[in-house]
Amino acid sequence: MTRQILAATLMALLALPVGMAQARDEHSTFPLEDFFAREDVQNRLGNEVKFYFGEQSHPAVASRLGEYQSNKKTNAFNKTDQEACEWALFSAMLSLRDRALQLGGDAVVNITSNYRNTPFTSKTEYMCGAGNVLAGVTMKGEVVKFE
Repeated sequence: MTRQILAATLMALLALPVGMAQARDEHSTFPLEDFFAREDVQNRLGNEVKFYFGEQSHPAVASRLGEYQSNKKTNAFNKTDQEACEWALFSAMLSLRDRALQLGGDAVVNITSNYRNTPFTSKTEYMCGAGNVLAGVTMKGEVVKFE
């Protein structure tokens, strides 16, 4: 009987963080300018691949190499929503950059947020989902080679 009580208590305690993580799932938007102004972002992303959000104008496209999506999550514990979202965005942008380099592209255009299949297009902001424990972004864009 004691083992059953102990097992039930343990199961209840293990389920608690899952319930807390699902308790909040807010979709927010944050400025891209704040993210791209960070020195660590500029250093890690480099300048081999250019990024164009929404309907930003860009040079003429010589070849279209495919549309790709990157879905990234990060630990949101003890971070503001914006801090956690910027970490997730950082991972997503690195993923898009790496895909462009792998395919021989020099840019990713028409980048949109697509968190939980909710499209959000903006030249100045991105969408992020933040909960008590996790934050995540989904970014979608087209890898291209300019003329």
